[in-house]
Amino acid sequence: MARLKTLYRCQECGYSAPKPMGQCPDCSAWNTMIEEVVEARPAASGPALRRLTEFSSEVVALKDAPQDVEARTATGIGEFDRLLGGGLVPGQVCLLAGPPGIGKSTLMLQVGGSLAAARSGEPILYVSGEESLRQVSARAKRLAVRSDSIHLLAETDLGKILAVVAKVKPWLIVLDSVQTVFHPELTSSPGTVAQVRECAAELLRAAKLSEAVVFLLGHVTKEGSLAGPKVLEHIVDTVLYFDTERHDLLRVLRAQKNRFGPTDELGLFEMGEKGLSEVGDASRFFLEDRAGGPAAGRAPSVTLEGSRPLLVEVQALVVYTKYPLPRRMATGLDLNRVLVLLASMEKHLRLRIEDRDVFVSLAGGLRIKDPAVDLAACLAVVSSAREVPIPPDWIMLGEVGLLGDVGRVPHIEARLKEAAKAGFKRALVPARCVKELSRKPGLELVGVADLESAAAAVFSESRKPS
Repeated sequence: MARLKTLYRCQECGYSAPKPMGQCPDCSAWNTMIEEVVEARPAASGPALRRLTEFSSEVVALKDAPQDVEARTATGIGEFDRLLGGGLVPGQVCLLAGPPGIGKSTLMLQVGGSLAAARSGEPILYVSGEESLRQVSARAKRLAVRSDSIHLLAETDLGKILAVVAKVKPWLIVLDSVQTVFHPELTSSPGTVAQVRECAAELLRAAKLSEAVVFLLGHVTKEGSLAGPKVLEHIVDTVLYFDTERHDLLRVLRAQKNRFGPTDELGLFEMGEKGLSEVGDASRFFLEDRAGGPAAGRAPSVTLEGSRPLLVEVQALVVYTKYPLPRRMATGLDLNRVLVLLASMEKHLRLRIEDRDVFVSLAGGLRIKDPAVDLAACLAVVSSAREVPIPPDWIMLGEVGLLGDVGRVPHIEARLKEAAKAGFKRALVPARCVKELSRKPGLELVGVADLESAAAAVFSESRKPS
């Protein structure tokens, strides 16, 4: 009979110790050392863990290796295909992570239904470790997903799952979720570092051997990071994170890692009664309604998520404070960057805000680090401080430096084109960008070189009688 021993393993980095510790010596995380029971084997007894699948090849020269033509399969969901780089690649292993209730299972059922219609007759296996077959079937019925090609399995034993995979031979495997599956030869509990790592490695070998596409669904912690070791992200080919914006009305899908496509793209979905629907016009979620007329403290701009321009609105509130230390808060923007912009405005615009609280926010709950919205943030603060609204047909683009200069922004043509489609008439842009534009974007361009000229151009227009 094998002898068992107890050790304590960090659930963040995988560091193991023979005694319990409050803080992990390797990654310095607190309260992550969890007790695990492992089998103690002598060094000469061979490998400690038997692989359920084998994946190896003979040694070949690089010139003789088979070429990968990347025959992609489009899912039929445009927002999802944009993140994947056009579709799924044979043998691709994807990790879809997100908080509970975000819509991971819903999204994968819809993807499975779309792919089943596109590749009729080819089997798809959906493995659920958290829900019964009745629950999965009820969700599929609500989403109107009906196909004889989709097979359901409620199982958490990895050995039995791989046996079903060998029998059904699916080209698409969805595992919901990877934290519930356990390796039969490991004594630790499901969801621990050893279980998650070994189960993901076995599924990776099975996918590369059969060229099946595998989706691993994973949970995230309350801090927003993936539950389990970071090694799980290194094993898979693609890491997708599902998040919410604007009070859970919008689902945002981002690519953290992608070996077969871009990592700077963004997919937007809206949750409804019939599941997730694509959001074609994303700007309406991030740009407040301007039909009510201009208001002080609002400045629109255009940010770029990958190759996708999005209209955003920067809102600022400047109020007098009764406390000796005024507050500085930023939502959606980097606070340190906002503090630099405030200092630049105090210096070059002679704006007195040392006795005022300043709050800066992006409408819609979007979080960005694009310096192109610097000019809009500065003019929104000036507008609120002076109680002078910005004309509603203006759009602001430009990076603001420490010396008060307005610098150029990348992909300005795509940004201006999106602003023109939204109905804006005039754009405040860096002066050097006006000369570099190859074609007119469809709106009047006003070039400025610094903050002072930018404020003069906008607020002198605001004071004109209507």
